[in-house]
Amino acid sequence: MSTRAPHRIRIHPADNVAIVANDGGLKAGTVFDDGLTLVDNVPQGHKVSLADLAEGDAVLRYNVVIGHALKAIPRGSWVHERLLRMPAARELDGLPIATVAPPAMPPLEGFTFEGYRNPDGSVGTRNILAITQTVQCVAGVTDFAVQRIKKELLPKYPNVDDVVALAHSYGCGVAIDAPDAVVPIRTLRNISLNPNFGGEVMVVSLGCEKLQPERLLPPGSIPLMPAPGRPQGGITPPRGALATGEQGPTSTDERNVADVGESAGSQLDVVCLQDDAHVGFMSMIESIMRQAEEHLERLNARRRETVPASELVVGVQCGGSDAFSGVTANPAVGFCTDLLVRAGATVMFSEVTEVRDGIDQLTARATTPEVAQAMIREMAWYDAYLDKGRVDRSANTTPGNKKGGLSNIVEKAMGSIIKSGTSPISGVVPPGEKARHKGLLYAATPASDFICGTLQVAAGMNLHVFTTGRGTPYGLAEVPVIKVATRSDLARRWHDLMDINAGRIADGEASIEDVGWEMFRLMLDVASGRKKTWAEHWKLHNALVLFNPAPVT
Repeated sequence: MSTRAPHRIRIHPADNVAIVANDGGLKAGTVFDDGLTLVDNVPQGHKVSLADLAEGDAVLRYNVVIGHALKAIPRGSWVHERLLRMPAARELDGLPIATVAPPAMPPLEGFTFEGYRNPDGSVGTRNILAITQTVQCVAGVTDFAVQRIKKELLPKYPNVDDVVALAHSYGCGVAIDAPDAVVPIRTLRNISLNPNFGGEVMVVSLGCEKLQPERLLPPGSIPLMPAPGRPQGGITPPRGALATGEQGPTSTDERNVADVGESAGSQLDVVCLQDDAHVGFMSMIESIMRQAEEHLERLNARRRETVPASELVVGVQCGGSDAFSGVTANPAVGFCTDLLVRAGATVMFSEVTEVRDGIDQLTARATTPEVAQAMIREMAWYDAYLDKGRVDRSANTTPGNKKGGLSNIVEKAMGSIIKSGTSPISGVVPPGEKARHKGLLYAATPASDFICGTLQVAAGMNLHVFTTGRGTPYGLAEVPVIKVATRSDLARRWHDLMDINAGRIADGEASIEDVGWEMFRLMLDVASGRKKTWAEHWKLHNALVLFNPAPVT
């Protein structure tokens, strides 16, 4: 138990609950400085009632109804998920549409980082050779080859940071012509074109798979020059729209599987394992290594150069969340998000089920009615997707979330949305598509850490920020991941896994603004290669997980 004086955190003056901030929680009988006495033992991060609540009364946190009392709850009681009835989801009609115009903040100028400029105009924060795979069948062979490349070839090319295999579980045994197959196909295509890979596209194919290389990366899908007239504002194409920006079908049944990417392209470099020229396993490995060396030579010739902070494309995400996520780490990320937007950068926040209960907050902040309608369309599609599986948004919260004090998805959503800061939302990125303009974007992804991260890689992020309260060793091989702890106890115990301790905010040792600026400066250092994250240091890399809403045959 903590020896610190009893401490609770109330988010909004209208809230009738607060969370216990002390490490180890507080025992029944604990008296706060205002005379509030705990009726129950209350774990850290869990809610205590600040008033007597009758059965049916609304329980408020963030000045939002997170539930209704299932029975009378006396003042000073532990308020947990078993005592609450979750509110119904907000309907998707009658929402405020582009009604909030946040006051314009002054541009944040003069901040730069050292990045790698790419032929298509994007900028990488790392210089990585990525080997795309058309099908899971080749994963073992490719991994064997990558290990040899790292041992035998990579030391010859000191300017190349790493070699990674883009392994996944897709490519065959799937309904590849189903309308929703567009999602995993374009996801893998756009991952292959992530800015951290320098435009060097190399593919390993089996030969007989459904996802043939030419379908994954058709002619014209590999950009060589900056795309003319690349939009810098407005809205990204909806689901099924062509990646060139042409308006396409938007219904679930009409999505265009072709979705062919930007104009201009090059000869696709493919190693096919079933090719007659390969006699024996080592023939396959040597072919992969031979082709890899050509790409390594070109990547090795690249050098970092000073670029403005506006070239950052940052994905923000939370996982292993707790009640402190919306108090410390996520508000600090939100402050940093506003700094990045002021600097002209691109920031993506995501996770459909973790913003669904605040959809009215998001549509109100949309820059245009079209952006608001795009968010509504993504929410409606996901509602139908969950309904098809006979579950609802309540399936989101995990045992760890609840142990960390989050009673339900409504409470979790309020703490998650804060990552988006206060800037206007200027665009929507459907799953698997690329982010095509700057500012604050909503990237519509599932809440699964692995799928969300994978889709943000596909959207083109070159830097990732991940907050956690329960703790997770999550990391990506493709993009550096800055890990932010919500609690000082987690930061202390996982001192060599967490990059920033936002728990200092709850401890009164730092402000949200302090941690937000610390995060912003660390981003520039990590993006420049001056610092490595702990996930990079230990090479903690989660697998890519494609979102496949289409049937598996």
